[in-house]
Amino acid sequence: MIAIRPRLFRSTALVCLLVLGASGCGLSAELDRESNPERTHSSSPSLTVVPPTLTLTPTPTAVTPEPSPPAPALQAEGCPKSGLRFTADEGDAAMGLRAMGLDVTNCGDSPHKLNGYPAVTVLDGSGEPFPGVRTVEGTDQVFMAPEDPGPRSLTLAPGDSAHASLYWRMHNTDGVYLRVAPKKGDDTVTVQPPYPLDIGPENILGTTAWQPSQPG
Repeated sequence: MIAIRPRLFRSTALVCLLVLGASGCGLSAELDRESNPERTHSSSPSLTVVPPTLTLTPTPTAVTPEPSPPAPALQAEGCPKSGLRFTADEGDAAMGLRAMGLDVTNCGDSPHKLNGYPAVTVLDGSGEPFPGVRTVEGTDQVFMAPEDPGPRSLTLAPGDSAHASLYWRMHNTDGVYLRVAPKKGDDTVTVQPPYPLDIGPENILGTTAWQPSQPG
């Protein structure tokens, strides 16, 4: 009977384990190739979905507009109690000189006397007088304005009209309304011309005296 040396046995066993390990590794690889010949991965790498960051825009605070200034009470429709109705025309402009006609009509049942100049005050959009705007009788203080024919006594029968002219130099402030009366001290009414008066502080509004309206 052959005796096996212990050292030789241990060496042989170690070699066998190495061979088996190598064979095992090769077998594992071979089995993997057989089960997955295309060598594709059995599972895709997981994707981490990151939700988008939401940016919240603050809602703007609503701004309440300032209310418009109340308009002054205008001349009543029809024939006012005074029996006189005022109207202003569209006006005219040339070389910085502005002109506007002011008419008064006797819409009542009785004659009405006029003698002198209309009382006129220029008002802003809220019905307040413009500071610094002066109304004068005559046209001498308004550069390039026509000559004032002067006052004369008039009697307006029912349906008759009289005319006066307003003159001023161009400025950058608009007068929206006119407060008018047949003469100073009489009751006033407020009228709105078709176009504003571009007259401002330090300017002068000159008026002619009442004259009979021209026919037509």
